[in-house]
Amino acid sequence: MYLARFRMPWLAGLMIAALAASHATAQAPNARTDTAPAAPPAERFIVKMRSNAVSDAAHAVPERISALASRAGLTLSEVRHIVSGIHLVRVQAPPGGEPAAATLVRLRADPQVEYAEPDQRRHALATPDDPLFSAQWYLQNTQASAVDALGAWGLTTGSSGVVIADLDTGVRFDHPDLRNASANRLLAGNTMISADPQGTFLVANDGDGRDPDASDPGDWVSSSDTKNPLFTSCTVSNSSWHGTRVAGILGAITNNQTGIAGMAWSGWVLPVRVLGKCGGYDSDILAAMAWAAGMHVTGVPDNPHPARVLNMSLGAAGSCPAAYQQIVDELVVAGVLVVVSAGNEGGPVDAPANCIGVAGIAGLRQVGTKVGYSSLGPEIALSAPAGNCVNTGPGQPCLFSIETLTNTGTTVPATNTYTDEMHFNVGTSFSAPIVAGIAGLMLGVNGNLTSGQLIARLQSGATTPFPVSSDPTVTACHVPAGPSDLQTRECNCTTGVCGAGMANAHGAVLQALRPIAAVALPATVTAGANVTLDGRGSAAACHASISTYQWTVVQPTSNPPTIQNANMAQASVVAPSAPTTYTLMLTVTDDAGRTDSAQVIVTSSSASTAAPARAGSNACLAAISYTVPPPASAAARRRPR
Repeated sequence: MYLARFRMPWLAGLMIAALAASHATAQAPNARTDTAPAAPPAERFIVKMRSNAVSDAAHAVPERISALASRAGLTLSEVRHIVSGIHLVRVQAPPGGEPAAATLVRLRADPQVEYAEPDQRRHALATPDDPLFSAQWYLQNTQASAVDALGAWGLTTGSSGVVIADLDTGVRFDHPDLRNASANRLLAGNTMISADPQGTFLVANDGDGRDPDASDPGDWVSSSDTKNPLFTSCTVSNSSWHGTRVAGILGAITNNQTGIAGMAWSGWVLPVRVLGKCGGYDSDILAAMAWAAGMHVTGVPDNPHPARVLNMSLGAAGSCPAAYQQIVDELVVAGVLVVVSAGNEGGPVDAPANCIGVAGIAGLRQVGTKVGYSSLGPEIALSAPAGNCVNTGPGQPCLFSIETLTNTGTTVPATNTYTDEMHFNVGTSFSAPIVAGIAGLMLGVNGNLTSGQLIARLQSGATTPFPVSSDPTVTACHVPAGPSDLQTRECNCTTGVCGAGMANAHGAVLQALRPIAAVALPATVTAGANVTLDGRGSAAACHASISTYQWTVVQPTSNPPTIQNANMAQASVVAPSAPTTYTLMLTVTDDAGRTDSAQVIVTSSSASTAAPARAGSNACLAAISYTVPPPASAAARRRPR
C-alpha cells in the first residue's frame, strides 16, 4: 500500500496552520472509534488466469483458482470476479505469517496464471486542509498556465449528452453548487467500495457495501482508527471531501450568480465512490472504471448513463499494474477517455497515470513551471494548473490555490462551502479534472472523437512552449532516474516530462471542432492494379458538414503517381511495383473551412493508414434526461453500524 504525500516541510506546515485556524478541535465528538479483531487480515491479490477454451466457463474459473491455491499451498478466504476475467483472491495468512511478496512469487510462478498483483489501495493525490480560494485564476487567461476557459465558453458551454465520471470519495449531493431546487449537475452514481477483509465496512464508512448511493460520509482517520489492522499504515486526518472538490471543478452549477463556475456548464457528473477511509483498493477501482463506462460488473446493476470521460484523481507509486492496463485498453476501444493525476511525490509518474492510453496530467505553477510536488515523466500527456502558494509566511494567504467546493466537517458532513486563500486547495488531483472538464467541452461539439483523438487534440490545442523562469536557480526538469530521484522544487518544464504543453480549453475546443478524416482501404493489393481509396467515412463536428475532399501525393515528389478522382470522396491509384512505396494524403474540409488530414501508405502488396475506416455518426450527442429521485424515508436511510 502506498500513500501519496507532499515532501515539502514548509507546505505541510502551512497545511497544519490552515487546519488549526479552521478547526479548533482535531477530533469531533462523534468520531468513529470502531475496532476490529486483532487477527491479521488475509492478503489480497488480483489474479488473471491464462485463457483456456475448455475451462474458461464462469463456473470453471473459481475451480481453476482453487486448484492454483492447492498447487501453491495456499488457503483461500475469498475468490471474487471483478470484471473481464480479473479476480480478487484473498489468501489466509498462515500461522507465523509469510510475506505477501513471497506469496506473490508463488502465484506468478504458476504456468496457468497470466498475471498476479497485490490488491493495493489507491489514495487521493491531494488531501487539502479545507482550503478556500476566492478567484478562479486557473480558468482565466491572465496567468501563463491558466487554461482560458472564457475563450472556450465563447464556442461552447458543453452538452447535456456528455457524462464525466468522478471516481473518488463520492460527493455531497446537498452542496447547492452541484444540486439545488432549480438546477442539478449530478447523476445518481454508485458506491463501489466492497466489504473490508474483516467483513466490516470501516473503509466504506457508510455501513454497507456497493450500492446506488455515492454520498460522501467523510473519510477521516482518527487515532483510534490507526489501532485497527486496516488502518495501521494510515495517517490521522480530517475528512477531505475530495470528490466534492473534484466535482466542483468538473461541473459546478454555472452562470447562476452563486458560488463558482465549473469547467463544463452543461452535461453530467457521475459520482462513483471508490475511496473511503485511508483510500481504496485496486479491485474496487477497477470495477468502478468498468461500471462507469457501461461495462457489466457482477452484483451491480448496469450504469444507465455510461461516461465518455473518467476522471481519476488518485494513484500510488509504482509501474502500471497489468489489470489497470487491461481495463484501460478495453475503455480505449470503447471510446472512453481516462484522465489521471500524475502524483504528488515529485518523482516518477504514479499508477495508473503511467498506464498506456490514459491522459496523465502533471501540475503547473501559475507561471507555467512545474510545481514542486508534481510527479513528472514521459508518460505525461499535458500539464495543467495544480495550485501553489507564493506567500509562505505564517498566516499569509495562498495566492494561487484552486478554488472549488468543499465542506466544513472535520469528520461527518457539516456546512457546504468553498475553498479560499486561507484554506487552500492544491495538488495534481485538481489538474486532472481541469483537463477532464475540457474533454467534456470537446465532446460537446464533436461526440465522434475517440479517446486517442481527444488526447491528440488536447495536445494540439495546448499552449506552447513552456515558459522558462527568469530565476537562475530554477533549472530544467529531467526524467526521473528512479523512485528516489525526487524533483520537489519548481523546475522548467520540457515536453519530455510535462507533456505536449499547457492545457488550453479554447485551443482544445477549436481542435475538437475540426472534422475527422477517415479512410477505408482494400484488404488486398496487387502491383499494377487499382487501389480504391474511400474517404466517405469522414465526418464533421456537430452542426457542420464535409464540403470538400482532396487526395494528394506526399511521396514520391519525382514522377508521382496519378490519383483518379482526386477531389472526390472515393479515389483510386495504381499500386506500384516493389520496392516503390507511395505516401498519399486525404484532406477533408468542412463548411466552416476547418480541415483534417490522414496519410495512406500504398505498396505493391498492401495499403495502410492510421486513420479510422469510419469517423462515426454521433457528432451531436443525444441529450440525457435525468430526474432526481425523491429522498428515501428516514427509516430507509438508517443503516446498521
